[in-house]
Amino acid sequence: MPIDETPRIAEPLLLPRAGIPPLVEDDAGLRNVIDQLSRGEGPIAVDAERASGFRYSQRAYLIQIFRRGGGLHLIDPIAANNLATWAALDTAFKECEWIIHASTQDLPCLRELGINPTKLFDTELGGRIAGCERVGLGALTEALLGLQLAKEHSAVDWSIRPLKDEWLAYAALDVDVLIDLRDEMEKLLIERGYLEYALEDFAAILISSAVIPAAKRDPWRKAAGIHKVRDRLSLAIIRDLWIARDIYARTVDTAPGRIFNDDALLEIAIKRPTTMDLFTKIITRRSRGKEQPVTQWFDLYRNTLNLPKDQLPELRLSPVGLPPQKLWKDRNPLGYARLTHARAAVLERAHELSIPAENLISPDAVRQAMWHNPADGDGLSYLEEKLRAAGARSWQISLIAPSLVGPLHESEPLPPAAPEVDPTEPAAADQPPVE
Repeated sequence: MPIDETPRIAEPLLLPRAGIPPLVEDDAGLRNVIDQLSRGEGPIAVDAERASGFRYSQRAYLIQIFRRGGGLHLIDPIAANNLATWAALDTAFKECEWIIHASTQDLPCLRELGINPTKLFDTELGGRIAGCERVGLGALTEALLGLQLAKEHSAVDWSIRPLKDEWLAYAALDVDVLIDLRDEMEKLLIERGYLEYALEDFAAILISSAVIPAAKRDPWRKAAGIHKVRDRLSLAIIRDLWIARDIYARTVDTAPGRIFNDDALLEIAIKRPTTMDLFTKIITRRSRGKEQPVTQWFDLYRNTLNLPKDQLPELRLSPVGLPPQKLWKDRNPLGYARLTHARAAVLERAHELSIPAENLISPDAVRQAMWHNPADGDGLSYLEEKLRAAGARSWQISLIAPSLVGPLHESEPLPPAAPEVDPTEPAAADQPPVE
C-alpha cells in the first residue's frame, strides 16, 4: 500500500527552536558538550558537514549533535581536535541509539574522529524501506513533520573559517528536527510492518561501514567521458594524468576536479596538444585551482606519448565477476532467460510492497542467483543460499526468494520492454570503455 504523501502547507523553520548555540572550538567546550548530553535522555541525533567538491579528504568540518534534555551543540572538529576527548564522547554514549540521515555518507568521517555507534537509526534508509517517494531530509521533514527547512547553504565550502552564522543556523536545523523525524519514521515503519526490516539494514550498515573497502582496480577508468576513447594511447594519457592529478590533489587537500576536471583529461587525450602553451590552455581553462605543476604534467604527458605498446592499458579490463547483462544473451542464454523473468519479478514484488527494487534486493544478488544453472531439487533453498552468499539480509530473502523460484526455471527470455532502469544491472558508469 503506497504511503500517503499528499502535499500540505509546511511551516518554514528558519532557526533552531532553542536558538543557535555557540560554536565549540576547544577541548574544554567539547568536554562541556559531553557533560550536557549526559543530562539528557533518549537517542542522539548527529550530522556532519564535509567539504565535498572542495577538499580531497572527507573529514568533517562541523559536527552537529542534539539530544532531548541535553541540548543542541555545534562543534568545530578542526579546532576541537583532541581525539581522546572525542573517544570519551563515544564511550559515554556507547549504549545510545545514534540517529543519522543517510548514514553511509557521514559514518566514515565520524569514525575518523572516534565516534563508532553500536545502534543506528537512519532516517533516509528508513524512508526508503517505508516506501516514501522522496527521502531527502527536507522532503521527509515536510511530509512527516509539516516543517520546511532552509536548504540554501547545502553546497557551501565548510572548510572555510570563520564559519558564517547563517551556515551554522542551516546546519543546526538538520539535527534540531532529526529526533522528531525518527519518531515519526518509526511509527510509519511499524504501521507498514517494516520496522524489523529497517533495523536489520541499520545493523548491516554499521558492520559494513567499519570495514576498510578494498582499493578499486584502475579507478581512473571512472573518468567522465572515457567511454568516448577508442585507442590505448588515449587511455594511457588519461591514466597517467589522472594519477598525477590525484596525487597532487591529495597533497594539497583539494578536490581533484578543482585542479582540472575530467573534460580536460578527455580533451588532451583526443586533441593531443603539441606545445606547452596549448596544453596549459586546456588545463587552466578547466581548472578552479591556482598554482599548479603544469610543467611537470606536460613532461609526463610527453613521456606517455612515447610509451611502448606493452605499457599501454588494455581497452577492456579482464573480466571480474559476472559480465554485464547485454552480454548474457550470447554467453549464457539460459541465464539471460532467467534474468529477464527475475527482473520482472523483482519489479512486480517491489511494486506490491511499495519498496524500491534496489532496497528490496541488490541487483548483484539477483544476477548471482540467475547466472548459474540450478541443480535439480528445491529451488527455494538454492535461492536462499545464493542470495545470502551475495550479502542479502534475512528480510530481503524472505520477501523476494519465493518470487524468484519461477524465473529460476524459465528457458525463454521475456521480450524486451521499453527502456527503463534495470534493477539487476550495474550503472553505466561501472562499465569499461568499448572498442
